[in-house]
Amino acid sequence: MSIPVSAGSGFGGPGGGMRSFRQDSSVKDHTLARGTVSRVLRFATPYRRQLVAFLGLIAVDAAIGAATPLILKAIIDDGITPGRRDVVLWLSGLVAVLALASGALTLGQRWLSSRIGEGLILDLRTAVFDHVQRMPLAFFSRTRTGALVQRLNGDVLGAQQAFTSTLSSVFSNSLTVVFVLAAMLTMSWQLTLLSLALLPAFVLPARWIGPRLARITRESYAINADTAQIMNERFNVAGAHLAKTYGRPGDEARTYTDAATRVRDIGIRQALYTTVFRVGLTTVAAVAVAVVYGLGGVMAISGGITVGVVVALTAYLGRLYGPLTALSNVQVDVMTALVSFERVLEVLDLAPTVTDAADAMDLRPVAAERGAGVELSGVSFRYPAASEVSLASLESTAALSSDPVSDTLDDVTFTVGPGEMVAIVGPSGAGKTTVSHLVTRMYDATSGTVRVAGRDVRDVTQESLRAVIGTVPQDSHMFHDTIANNLRYARPDASDAELEAALRAAHVWDLVVSLPAGIDTVVGDRGYRLSGGERQRLAIARLLLKAPEVVILDEATAHLDSESEAAVQRALRAALVGRTSIVIAHRLSTVREADRIVVLDAGSVVEQGTHVELLARGGLYSELHARQFSEEGEHDPVL
Repeated sequence: MSIPVSAGSGFGGPGGGMRSFRQDSSVKDHTLARGTVSRVLRFATPYRRQLVAFLGLIAVDAAIGAATPLILKAIIDDGITPGRRDVVLWLSGLVAVLALASGALTLGQRWLSSRIGEGLILDLRTAVFDHVQRMPLAFFSRTRTGALVQRLNGDVLGAQQAFTSTLSSVFSNSLTVVFVLAAMLTMSWQLTLLSLALLPAFVLPARWIGPRLARITRESYAINADTAQIMNERFNVAGAHLAKTYGRPGDEARTYTDAATRVRDIGIRQALYTTVFRVGLTTVAAVAVAVVYGLGGVMAISGGITVGVVVALTAYLGRLYGPLTALSNVQVDVMTALVSFERVLEVLDLAPTVTDAADAMDLRPVAAERGAGVELSGVSFRYPAASEVSLASLESTAALSSDPVSDTLDDVTFTVGPGEMVAIVGPSGAGKTTVSHLVTRMYDATSGTVRVAGRDVRDVTQESLRAVIGTVPQDSHMFHDTIANNLRYARPDASDAELEAALRAAHVWDLVVSLPAGIDTVVGDRGYRLSGGERQRLAIARLLLKAPEVVILDEATAHLDSESEAAVQRALRAALVGRTSIVIAHRLSTVREADRIVVLDAGSVVEQGTHVELLARGGLYSELHARQFSEEGEHDPVL
């Protein structure tokens, strides 16, 4: 039940808020994709009963709000004027009961609104999160993380408003206008038409201030985003280290102060616009009340209407102007909510390029029975175009690049037998890491076949394939969590004893027990509290805990100093025992013990053989070997 507008009161009534006028009015010109509305309604299907109850409570509350001025009229005309105390007391009690009922209805609306809204948020967020988890690696390599998080937060909340604030506002305001106009017309059609004639005095200021509020609101969002970006980049460990290394705290403080000052200035302008808007509407509302009191009072003196009618009509003004002003911008409200929904659906519609076949099998029993060899047969591959894996809006570009792409791998064929160790070497850009991506099915080969345990990786489930294969990249990621939880990411049910065994095998147990909290030590953002070698050994411990049949090491010691590399190499020997392994290496000194070495150049296999055979052959491997040891000033002890 709304508070009627009177001289000195605020611009009350349903829909009297400022939210819709802060929204970008240009959204109403947006063309929705076909089927968006029907898909939005499908999201509401599980909540249809709650939505019906929600709208029912709104309708009853709107009816109570419209009935109250009529009761005030009756108190004056049928109670006070004829001097009937019983009527005054009875009707006053009825007003109090209706006020209590309206309060209860408001609580019920809020409960249902939160149930529907929070349920939709949960449904949308889980749908988007699950879908994004299934996207290929190429999607994440192109997408801005912040833009993706915004879809999960801002756009999901905007979409939720379609069924809560926007729906309730439109429905409530529409019913209120119908009920109020019907009641006003029955009492005095002349004053009702006069009230409608004054409506432009409310709508026009709102339409004038709306675009300006929307513009500075957009500007404030952009500036706040810039400020947040400054904090994100300076407050993570790597950014803080860079800032401290170059020693520019004064410049950093000034950069942040400039951005924060702009936020302050925008906030002041927003406050002034909002205040001018509210004061203007309150003033116009007071004038409208004065006009109705004046003309209505004259009509009452002449006997055309009663005093109760004048009081009731002025009470109705607030219930009329507020909703009508809000409904004048309803297209912006509705389209804003639908556009937010469309942006969420845009992510859900981006189909993963790597999916399980309908009849995909579990690879684990096969790998356990026959061993997990790896075979690449005539494999060619090109990285997917941006339009296949990404969205321009998630890359912060006007349009996705359509630049032609060439093959990264061309007719690659080699085999890694069960229990063998095969090294892949070659110049930068030769396609070494791409091979690991195809074996783990981060991408699918453009042509040819990748097999693990004799099965085409496209014929097995991704979950079972990745259970069989374990990887250690050159920069192993750690979550901002304890050592124990980082290790248990590989095996959530692992006991403390199993964690200890893995850490011992990875030659990092002594380090862990020396930490104040042991395995419960928090490793920090991306594991930054640990050295590179320590992180790598923890990654190897995580691999050992997973106990995969196939191990892929992708430059696992590339950026380590000699001491750390030696420690990691000892841990790797334990990790590779009895396992099929593919070792991608830049340092050729790390691959001498491989059963076979595959040399890649420009995406093609140019040589295969043992370390000694390839050196004797005098090909690319021999050149790379001679160049590397010449640059390092060392001699190969095998020679």
